[in-house]
Formats: sequence, C-alpha cells, structure tokens
Amino acid sequence: MDASLYRILRPLLKGFTNIVFHPKYIGLENIPIDRPVILAGNHLSNLDCLLLISSTKRSVHFLAKAELWKGLKKIIFANLGLIPVYRNGKDHQAMVEAENYLHNNCVIGIFPEGTTEKNRGLLPFKMGAVKMAFDTNCDIVAFAIVGNYRQGIKIIFDKPYKIKNKDLNIENELLQNKVRLIGEKYGKNK
Repeated sequence: MDASLYRILRPLLKGFTNIVFHPKYIGLENIPIDRPVILAGNHLSNLDCLLLISSTKRSVHFLAKAELWKGLKKIIFANLGLIPVYRNGKDHQAMVEAENYLHNNCVIGIFPEGTTEKNRGLLPFKMGAVKMAFDTNCDIVAFAIVGNYRQGIKIIFDKPYKIKNKDLNIENELLQNKVRLIGEKYGKNK
C-alpha cells in the first residue's frame, strides 16, 4: 500500500492542474477526511485523475486499465498506489486490492464507465464501485466533471451515501443517475 511517489508528486500535480486548467471545485466538504470512501463519477478525459488528486489532501488510489502497466510505467504506477484492472472480464484481484485499501481507511477513485466518454455522453456504469461499497460498508461520493479542459472545467462532489439495497443493479443505476443529475445541474452554462 505504499504510495510514496504519490505523496511527493501530489503538490506538483495540484500546482500544475490549478495553473494550467483553473478548475472549479464544488462540494469539497463532501469528501470525508477520516474514513474510507469511494469517489465515483464520469470520465471525460485522461486528465480527470489530476482533478481528483487536486481535490483532496488524501491519497486517491485509482483503478487503472492494466494495458497502461508496461515498462517504467509499471514501477511508477505501483509507487503511486494505482491498482491494475484487467478489463476483459471480472478482475477479482483488482477488487480484493481496492477493498484492502478501503479496509485501511483509504480513498479509491474510480470511473465506473470504464473508459473516457469521447463526446458520447455518460456511458453505462460497471458494477465495481457499488460492489466495493457494499462489500466494505464504506461511503460513495458521486462526482461529475463538466465543461472541458480548454474553456473551463468543474468537478462537483455530492454528499456521501451508503449502499442500502442488496440489489446492486439498482444501486448501480442510482449511482449513474446521481452522476447524471449533478452533471445536468452544473452543466455548461452554469
């Protein structure tokens, strides 16, 4: 669970993100500072991780597609506390590792769409976020990223909530609807 490189790079990444993109953060008070939490939301760009890193002083451990874990990146990603996910099926090992982070009072960052939207709108959510929250009884904070990185980007965090229904399909739909509604509320012209 070593994320030593993350602790070194975080201030630099935050400074870079704030200087270059001037993001607007809304609802930062909704990110718990003293308990495990899953940050789950839409995925506009590969830069979205920078917004989450910049939004909290806590280390955010991301689930990232295993295809990125090659050569030197593998060493860097491991020291950033990232978790590789093999997307060709259910990756039980990634779920176990993420849940271990949560059991150790950490923050997991996840984009349940599994890929960037590429102007296709919100894509169907995969079950990982709600499954982890159910298994660990930790909170989810839904977020939405709206705008774009050239003309103005915002990240909005909703209030934390717990999974209440054993039917994870219903909970997954609820999470996706939360993200959609946040995005609509704080969309382009607001």
